[in-house]
Amino acid sequence: MRIVGLTLTAALLGLVAVGAQAPAARKPAPRAAGIPRTSDGRPNLQGNWTNATITPFERLGTNRPLVLSEAAALDEETKTQDAFDAREVPTSPDRVAPPVGGEPRPIPPDELPYLERLWHAGGGLVGGYNTFWVDPGDRVLRVDGQPRSSILIDPPDGRLPAYTPAARARLAAAGAVRGKMGEFDHPELRPLAERCIASFGNNLGPPMLPNYFYNNSYTIVQTKDNVMILTEMVHDTRVVRMGGSHPPTGFRQWFGDSIGRWDGDTLVIETTNFHPNHGFRNSSENLKVIERLSRKDANTLSYRFTVEDPTTFAVPFSGALEFRAMAPGEQVYEYACHEANYGLEGVMSGARSQEREAAKKKSQQ
Repeated sequence: MRIVGLTLTAALLGLVAVGAQAPAARKPAPRAAGIPRTSDGRPNLQGNWTNATITPFERLGTNRPLVLSEAAALDEETKTQDAFDAREVPTSPDRVAPPVGGEPRPIPPDELPYLERLWHAGGGLVGGYNTFWVDPGDRVLRVDGQPRSSILIDPPDGRLPAYTPAARARLAAAGAVRGKMGEFDHPELRPLAERCIASFGNNLGPPMLPNYFYNNSYTIVQTKDNVMILTEMVHDTRVVRMGGSHPPTGFRQWFGDSIGRWDGDTLVIETTNFHPNHGFRNSSENLKVIERLSRKDANTLSYRFTVEDPTTFAVPFSGALEFRAMAPGEQVYEYACHEANYGLEGVMSGARSQEREAAKKKSQQ
């Protein structure tokens, strides 16, 4: 299409201005050497990848530097491995019952690694999953060789920007509506991940982020016209159309509408038209995400993103990750979320049982 368009344009210019000097040919962008390419010369992004990391999305605290020393990164990785090892220690069948709520490790809470804090938030000291099911990664994120304390790189403080006054008012109004109904009153009030509609942790995104628990694997399939991105978590899939334009704003999908273009050796993806019930960090229907994927070498993809939503966030914000090639023999498995899933039914029936018990007690008073 582009070649035909240029040819027709040159022909028309020749008819209008005979003898006019032809413009100098545009030099192609330099190609990075040593990276795999497709048959049409584009960087080959295909394969199985993982973005698992122990680096949090936002910087924890104001005293932690944005760029860590190698010693600090190694210390965080060591503490994480120690937490895994502690969860794997066999328990004695003769031990006494643990205290109600679980037994903490004998270290100060502020020295717990980030992942262990997340595990406690998800299931308390008892744990929501044992270690067999947990595969969050064991590395500190490195961007351009530098260990980072957050995925966010802009704003420079590594923190999510403040919400706008309009966003705060919108969130307050939504909270008031939810307050009139119990979160267990109806299945559609339960989170999308619990209903197996979308992955928790924003795995497919965009932006595509690790969830710090498991299934942080991706498969990318690339053609001249489309790029398909599949994530292992809840088998979410996104198809990026190369070129074209977004549909009308009334057409909205769970993961938005993604259009791609090549900027030299970088795949640039613009996504808009998000479903109103699935954005990013309480975003609005005006959310737009720009992603940039490029292949650094045979085993690494560089991934950068920028999030814009002027009706929700005071300023745009950006982050960076690296996707690593999965080792030979590692697979991206099917995530059959609804197969034999009785959890949601149990949640609803448990809530109804509590209501019956409460009504019974009230009638006996």
